[in-house]
Amino acid sequence: MTTPPSIDAAARDASPNGGPGVREVKSAARTVEILEFLAARQNKPVRLRELSEALGVPRSSLHALLRTLVTYGWVRADTSGTLYGIGIRALLAGTTYLDTDPYLPLVTPFLDELREQTDETFHLGRIDGEDVVYLATRESSQYLRPYSRVGRRLPAYSTSLGKAILAAQPREEIQQHLPQTLTPLTPHTFVEADALDKELDATRERGYAIDNEENTLGLRCFAIALEYAHPATDAISASIPIARLSPEREAEIIALLRSASDKIARVVAPMQSRIAWS
Repeated sequence: MTTPPSIDAAARDASPNGGPGVREVKSAARTVEILEFLAARQNKPVRLRELSEALGVPRSSLHALLRTLVTYGWVRADTSGTLYGIGIRALLAGTTYLDTDPYLPLVTPFLDELREQTDETFHLGRIDGEDVVYLATRESSQYLRPYSRVGRRLPAYSTSLGKAILAAQPREEIQQHLPQTLTPLTPHTFVEADALDKELDATRERGYAIDNEENTLGLRCFAIALEYAHPATDAISASIPIARLSPEREAEIIALLRSASDKIARVVAPMQSRIAWS
């Protein structure tokens, strides 16, 4: 999982409209860095010293921020007050995002339909900086994960969801969604920029992206970008264990993804003028 870019660096030149010229509020930037760091660790608590070293923040300043965040429920601490993790308020904020997203209720019925038709696993993902965030998942009864994937972040370059969305971006904007170094998640991950460029060209040509064990060994994934935003920010995908994937099954899954993306476009288009976030 990639570490989010430094909030200090991003906020220094940011303005409410995305332009330059507004100075950051350092305490706010550090608060966001703390929350993103804890969220990226999932369920692994962290000690104050480790957090201080990771963020480059003095322990005295960090301790005061942590205690404030604990008081308001954004961070939780163990009974000794030495271990910290993400708090319940972050969950409530995340679920509010999902509850108010205009596209999610329009897309998830098609994920339900795909899962019912095939008993495979399907996802809806959205680009966020260099990562794809999973907004919805419908699991196969044949391949159950021990955790929910909703809310998880993965590098866009290593997933079919991410590559489908990257291929839909203007070429001059793709780089802003890629880290300086493409770190391998498996031996199959694209780590050379030229190779990734060729893969995105192939994705555009065939109309769908493939993740061939680039993120998880033993899984092949297929994804199609959803064109209700221009350029696309969302995509749907199927994840299937290679052990039970035949050429015929692959062709069937891709055809169903294409059909679902067309149906989604027809459902969303009439409502586009009423969607505030479009």
